Amino acid sequence: MTVVQEVLLQLEQDYVGHPYFVSGNAVFTAIARELDDAAANELQASTGVFVPGTHGAFPDEHSQFGGKPYFGTSLRPVEAYEDLFLFRDAAQRWVGDSGPRDAENTHEMRSYAGRTGFAPASWFGKPVAAHGRKRTVNTYLHCYLHAAGRDGDVLPLDEAVLDGVRVGGARNLGLGATSLADTQTVVLEELDYSRVREADAHVVELVSPYVLRTGHPGADDQSVPWWWGVDDGELRRRESRLVQGGESYELTTVDHGQVVPYTGSDPVATARQGVVRVGSHSKFGFGEFRVRPAGADRVPGRDGLSSEGEA
Repeated sequence: MTVVQEVLLQLEQDYVGHPYFVSGNAVFTAIARELDDAAANELQASTGVFVPGTHGAFPDEHSQFGGKPYFGTSLRPVEAYEDLFLFRDAAQRWVGDSGPRDAENTHEMRSYAGRTGFAPASWFGKPVAAHGRKRTVNTYLHCYLHAAGRDGDVLPLDEAVLDGVRVGGARNLGLGATSLADTQTVVLEELDYSRVREADAHVVELVSPYVLRTGHPGADDQSVPWWWGVDDGELRRRESRLVQGGESYELTTVDHGQVVPYTGSDPVATARQGVVRVGSHSKFGFGEFRVRPAGADRVPGRDGLSSEGEA
């Protein structure tokens, strides 16, 4: 039985770091410091994805349907495999079109002695005739936790552990503070995988970077998985870093967001594995992917593979 704990944190103070996501290493470090050594050794964390607390509706592929106010302020039911990626889809197709969709999904910026910080909320004016003169959109952080080897002994983490963690830079100054908005556990084997199972062909979408080369002495280099139907040279790469205990290790990764053909023989098992990630440094959020039916509407108007292996 594979258990993951879905976590939604609300930003309470300005955040200093990457404007689009919080690395899995940062999520892991923030939570692991609240645990004993045994639990921290088993804990694994996904990349954290920013989510606007605004109105929205379930996309067509979700097991639920309909719209709700302040859709992004709490977790939604997870009954099918596709439900897991509701807030992790870069297109954020659940966000409603009635407001400034792109602006609501963007942080307001502030400066801290030359470093860029991002506000925990944005404010939007409303028509004069509307109730109130402005609307607040708070920012949330979505991530998964997993425990290797002994889920029942580690997960779910207590709410007191998750409430109040700090992420990003300048944490000693109070920046990056969060509060726990919602959490729930999901058993991967109990989900509905019918859309994946019934498809004739599949593609793999990288949700987080996949590590090829690492400078960390405790990890090995990796090759491109054999079940990716693409030549190594067609993949876009990105240089990254992993910081542990004051040491910085250089990484060469296959950049996230790319889509490659799936050539394996068990797409359902592969889909489950992608949630808990594969490859070097998967403990820290690297190597997350999603299996989709080939030709599925990933982003409207861009549902096919390009000649460079991207959608």
